[in-house]
Amino acid sequence: MAARIPSWAWVSGLTVGAVAAVAVLAVKADQGSHPTAPTADHRPVSSASASPSAKPKPKPAAPPAVPADSGVGHRIVYALAQKRVWLVDESDKPTRTFPVWPGTVSPDPGAYVISQRVPSTTGSDGVQIEHIMYFAGKSGVFIAFSNAVDGASPPPAAADAKTGGIRMGKPDGTALWNFAERGTRVEVVS
Repeated sequence: MAARIPSWAWVSGLTVGAVAAVAVLAVKADQGSHPTAPTADHRPVSSASASPSAKPKPKPAAPPAVPADSGVGHRIVYALAQKRVWLVDESDKPTRTFPVWPGTVSPDPGAYVISQRVPSTTGSDGVQIEHIMYFAGKSGVFIAFSNAVDGASPPPAAADAKTGGIRMGKPDGTALWNFAERGTRVEVVS
């Protein structure tokens, strides 16, 4: 006499088979071609029944302009009040701009040059930093651009701390490091 397979076993087996088949089809579909957005030649025609609440997406804001009276030619511009840096090429066009986190001691407005470049070290706050570029000093504190190795913003400084690090995000620190050599001008504006 042949043993009879219970119905729950049949249902379980069929379910496992169906799940496996769907998984195989999903993998194959992911490897296939994907639909693309229509080109300008195939724009959908708007109709009178289109939703009146649909609003066009706002254009991204233009980056802030390089401050006036910040020199000419290849340079770094650092605006104290805006807490922002611009990398400006030889033709006076900004190639990049980004926000920064200044230390507790800021340089006076004026013209400086990158005097020293240090690939990496530990900052006065104990954070591992890289792309350090010194350009000024004030009240016995060296002032330099840098970024944290892990890309984090600096922790708040203690009320009595004197720090001259001007920190930035990791991609911006890498861009600044690649842009400026020793002797590159730094224009500090209010």
